[in-house]
Amino acid sequence: MLKTLKVETPAEAYKIIKQEFGQDNVSIVSNKRVRQNPPLYEIVILVEEDSTKEPYSPPPVAREKPARQQSIKSPKKSSSLEDDGIMLNISDAVKEISQIADSVDFPAKVVSKKQNPLQKSSKETKPLTKNQKNDVVGEEIGVIRSEITKLHDKVKLIQHMMWEEQAEIRGDLSLPPEFAQIYKLTRQSGMSKEHIDPIMKLTVEQMPNSMRKNSETVMRYFKTLLRKLIPTRNEPKFQKGVQKVLMLVGPTGVGKTTTLAKLAAKYSYINTTRHKVGIITLDRFRIGAVEQLYQYAKMMRLPIHDVDNTDEFNQALNSLSHCEVILIDTVGSSQYDNEKLSYIESYIKQSNYEIDVNLVLSATTKLDDLKSIYKNFSYLNIDTLIFTKLDETRGFGNIFSLVYSYKKPISYFSIGQDVPNDIITASSEFLINCIFDGFSKDRK
Repeated sequence: MLKTLKVETPAEAYKIIKQEFGQDNVSIVSNKRVRQNPPLYEIVILVEEDSTKEPYSPPPVAREKPARQQSIKSPKKSSSLEDDGIMLNISDAVKEISQIADSVDFPAKVVSKKQNPLQKSSKETKPLTKNQKNDVVGEEIGVIRSEITKLHDKVKLIQHMMWEEQAEIRGDLSLPPEFAQIYKLTRQSGMSKEHIDPIMKLTVEQMPNSMRKNSETVMRYFKTLLRKLIPTRNEPKFQKGVQKVLMLVGPTGVGKTTTLAKLAAKYSYINTTRHKVGIITLDRFRIGAVEQLYQYAKMMRLPIHDVDNTDEFNQALNSLSHCEVILIDTVGSSQYDNEKLSYIESYIKQSNYEIDVNLVLSATTKLDDLKSIYKNFSYLNIDTLIFTKLDETRGFGNIFSLVYSYKKPISYFSIGQDVPNDIITASSEFLINCIFDGFSKDRK
């Protein structure tokens, strides 16, 4: 039997359902807001015919009540739901599910849980046959499954109401409750809201209705969509006799020198195809960084040059003509330091070689700063991005939003301090898994 409830808040509807019909006899059909101010919700429920409660009828309206003032800015909105017992009921439902799950120990516990209906009386001790035991176990499993299904529906009903209660906070974004977890994780990851909302809307519009009923299916679909929005660049293929010159640029402290050492080891020793690698450093400002790079080069037995001007730079490139890969370390620079940026640009412009410029960024940097860094360093004609320190953050949405904004591919992820192992070729799947499931080196 269908019933329509018109209430001011979903929490009020939940109270009526609990008092008038009982939670186990009701499933929600639809829940929508029909008026903004004062708020009015129309909730359609399906009541099972065996309900022992008296049917609900709305109380007579003597006069129109004044509009109730609500603040959509208060972060404590959920407290009213707790007062109404919604959070308590979620807790109760979870406890009931746990109790049912704990009671399942087949076949011993199920058979001994109650008297077997196939036994004629408690005095008879004739053992059950194997088929009889299977029948009893099957019957008990059916009962347990039915109870778990009812509890699952109860939790889903409560979740639906809480999701609708917070609709005003999301503004114009209208989403089914199955998207609640995805929306929460993407916001927590640091992904820009200006990206989340249109992508979520696109997902809702394009996803088949049959897939929306299962939250796991919704998650898989959403992950697949996001992966397609992240450009990555495969590891460069080095041709025999053709030099590849890679320059690493970026702010101070993002790990350019360590990243360069990892790439040098990767190209010369780790990859299946090994290449002759040479190193050049332009960082005349930090003596310690130059010494560190010399130590790495010495351990890997790689040629290295440090230069002070463009003439020395071209001489160093020529002296490394026997190398298939030349890696160039540069001075760290603030995105606002135009003098240092111009200094780096002079080497690129006056070189006789085609230089692949890689902007190195830290995953721990907030999105607004990442955008500022990218805009100012783009003056150097950036080819790809390299992200470091993925092991030092829990939010990866900033990486997604930067790449999605500028459509610049990622080439590598640095996932730790270990030289040479903690660097991987970038993949969209790795990044999306970090956003939703957290960082793990095991995924590389």
